[in-house]
Formats: sequence, C-alpha cells, structure tokens
Amino acid sequence: MHRPDMNEVVGRDDLLLLTLDTLRYDVATELAAEGLLPNLAAHLPGGGWQRRHAPGSFTYASHQAIFAGFLPTPAAPGPHPRLFAARFAGSETTADGTFVFDAPDLVTALAGQGYHTVCIGGVGFFNKQGALGGVLPGLFAESHWEPEFSVASPTSFEAQVARAEQVVSELPAAQRLFLFLNASALHQPNWFHTPGATREAGDTRATHAGALRYIDRHVGRLFDVMRSRRRCFAIVCSDHGTAYGDDGYTGHRLGHESVWTVPYGHFFLEPSA
Repeated sequence: MHRPDMNEVVGRDDLLLLTLDTLRYDVATELAAEGLLPNLAAHLPGGGWQRRHAPGSFTYASHQAIFAGFLPTPAAPGPHPRLFAARFAGSETTADGTFVFDAPDLVTALAGQGYHTVCIGGVGFFNKQGALGGVLPGLFAESHWEPEFSVASPTSFEAQVARAEQVVSELPAAQRLFLFLNASALHQPNWFHTPGATREAGDTRATHAGALRYIDRHVGRLFDVMRSRRRCFAIVCSDHGTAYGDDGYTGHRLGHESVWTVPYGHFFLEPSA
C-alpha cells in the first residue's frame, strides 16, 4: 500500500478517520471479494482490504493507541514506517514522510496545525455519560454523541453520517477539518441489520456481515461530504475484531486471531467536480 508523505498531506488536505468498530478482517475481505461492498471497495487500493494487526483488543485501548499515532500494523515482518508519530528517541517506525508531532496525541497535534477537530462517537467509550466516556471525545474541539449513534440503534450509521454532513455544512470553507467517526453498527447487538434474524437467535458472523453491508450502503454520503470542499485523506479501519464462537471464544478484549487481525485501507478522496 502506497504511503504518502504526510508532511505534505497535513495542512493541505482535510482528514477523515473512520473506525469500523469491531469489524473482523475475514468478514470484510469475504464481502469485498464477493462484490458486496461496492462503495468501500471503490476506494480501497486494489478493491480490497490490507491485513493488519490491531494495536489493542478492545475499543478504549485501541483508540488510545491510534490517537497516539499507532494505527493498525501491517501483518508482516517490519519495521513498518508510520503515517503519524509522536517525537521520541529511538523510534524505529518514524521515517521520511511520517508526520512527527510534539503534542501528546495526534488530535492535539492537528489542532496545532490549524485543523478543527471533530469526534462523532458511536460505542459507549464515546458517549460522554460518565468520566470514562468523556476521555476520548475530550481530545477533540467538538464532539457529538446521542442515543441514535449507539450500538442499540438500527439506524446508527445513517444518523452519524447526517451529523457529519451538518458539521461540514457549518464550517467556513477555508477551515481545515479532521473528522473522526466511530461507527458502532458492527458491535453487538447487530442482529437487526440482517433480514430474518431475531433478537432471540442473537448475533452471528452472518449478522456481523449484514452490519457491514449496512455501513457500505451509507458510507458514500460520508465520503462525498468529506471531499465536498477539498481533497481529503481518508483512513478506514477496524480497531479490533470480535469472536463468534471461534475456538470457543466469544467477544473481544482477548487474544484470539479473530480479534487481533483487522482490515485497513487509506486513500485520497478527490474533490467533487
């Protein structure tokens, strides 16, 4: 996967980080190969996902790492130069083209470069309903969460994209934007994204796939609004996977292949004509 010079990107382009919370690599690659993710695959290099290892096994840990510059790591022997990195001596993954910052996190660093930083939360770690739920959104100048964005909402991603459209519409044209969106639709419960599935039967690998297809149906709107003002550099990835009975495991925050292996892609969204 081509690694752009982020010192040229930062300050020139808008930035989008879309984390598809809990998305499994195997499900993502199967759907892309079957042509069932037309809107995502249209932008992924080569039409497919890159296999990577998550920096954490659950949302909070993974996002703390991501916001420090540790995006999911290519699942092959390294070292692998990073797009973003905090300045510290001895880093073996800081290279030419890495945007190096002195702030404690990437969000603060981008704000220092003139970006308006916006968080549109999804899962509970972004709900601002308690002290812990305010830590990650608190990094941003502007943050949004409401029940319609949550894991319990069958229309969560549509509501999140609508909020993104509103945010962009209210920004001055010259203002650079870093938009982070944590999509909650894949996280359990996700049975309601698959016709014929029931609450009683619960979530399965198939309903997980149904949730990803739901996201794909609406992600084009997000991409369109993010390129409506200027070119946008987009990162789309999972923060961790989840197990559906794999080797007896269920859920995440555990060390199983289904949790540690995640899909990743980055690409430019060219400005609308």
